[in-house]
Amino acid sequence: MAAACDLAFDPWDPAFLADPYPAYAELRAQGRVHYYAPTNQWLVPHHADVSALLRDRRLGRTYQHRFTHEEFGRTPPPPEQEPFHTLNDHGMLDLEPPDHTRIRRLVSKAFTPRTVERLKPYVRGLADELASALARAGGGDLLKDVAEPLPVAVIAEMLGIPESDRAPLRPWSADICGMYELNPSEETAAKAVRASVEFSDYLRELIAARRKEPGDDLISGLIAAHDEGDRLTEQEMISTAVLLLNAGHEATVNATVGGWYALFRNPAQLELLRADHSLIPSAVEELMRYDTPLQLFERWVLDEIELAGTTIPRGAEVALLFGSANHDPTVFENPSALDLTRPDNPHISFSAGIHYCIGAPLARIELAASMGALLERAPTLRLAAEPARKPNFVIRGLEGLAVEVG
Repeated sequence: MAAACDLAFDPWDPAFLADPYPAYAELRAQGRVHYYAPTNQWLVPHHADVSALLRDRRLGRTYQHRFTHEEFGRTPPPPEQEPFHTLNDHGMLDLEPPDHTRIRRLVSKAFTPRTVERLKPYVRGLADELASALARAGGGDLLKDVAEPLPVAVIAEMLGIPESDRAPLRPWSADICGMYELNPSEETAAKAVRASVEFSDYLRELIAARRKEPGDDLISGLIAAHDEGDRLTEQEMISTAVLLLNAGHEATVNATVGGWYALFRNPAQLELLRADHSLIPSAVEELMRYDTPLQLFERWVLDEIELAGTTIPRGAEVALLFGSANHDPTVFENPSALDLTRPDNPHISFSAGIHYCIGAPLARIELAASMGALLERAPTLRLAAEPARKPNFVIRGLEGLAVEVG
């Protein structure tokens, strides 16, 4: 185990944020687990360990089903952050069994493979429309013009949020997701609280309207979902809808933009894709691996564990480094190379275990649809200017991506 001062890991350093993968290689070479004092976390960089710990029931996304904050040696969040934590703590991503099992089972009754499959024509049609508009304009910002509007519209359509109400969705989501970064500031917390209140109030009204007049949408499905008399509470419905919106587009937006930026920097691979559109499914998987949209996933240690001879006590927090795991050379041959034909690609960008991303099939449909539409409608798409990177580590993304067509 390396000491924090010896580590190349520095999630606030712009050089690290620009390309964290060489630092991950150093972390993996230095050992299987590292204590990092600035965030009071244990960093886990190897694919086998990350994959195993995602499935280890001695770890959890929350500890409050077993311990109070005080019993767990943690300070309760400040009272002024209560709206954010109420919203966040009732979503299935931050719950453990039995609550997680119950909510995921009920949500799965509404979020079925058939529901997702039924969206395919809408997704493809919208992707084609956005790509065509970008081509007609001779280019633009791939983030604002294609990557962002597609998944936001799809999940809003799925939830049954009217088009006229969709403008605040992305800003609300961005403000809430700021709290998932390491050591968020008071200003970030205040923005997240405000967005949590506004988004929750909006959804409460929408749920009330759907109770009176149910529709063929996910909110109506969540209201109707029941199992042996068990139903979702209103707060669980609100938290689920917010989770589906946030998780349902943040990663997709960043995977789309980051993926195209990776393709522009690997022109031989881009030409291969342009020549053979049947590579789109494997390209989606490889781009998710190559520059992972969610770099880190946290778990609380509910019962003491030992990793590579290091004891990690109950009450500690582990940081599972998805970006590092996806570049582990023991799993991926030549991991620093972009290979759209990579035959075996067990990346963990969608997590694993009971918290495996429920929206992964939809994300794959969206990523494939936007890629296919851009290859067809804008075959000469090229980078117009080097992009600026967002100053975030956990949710990795670009501020925009200026492109030209023609």
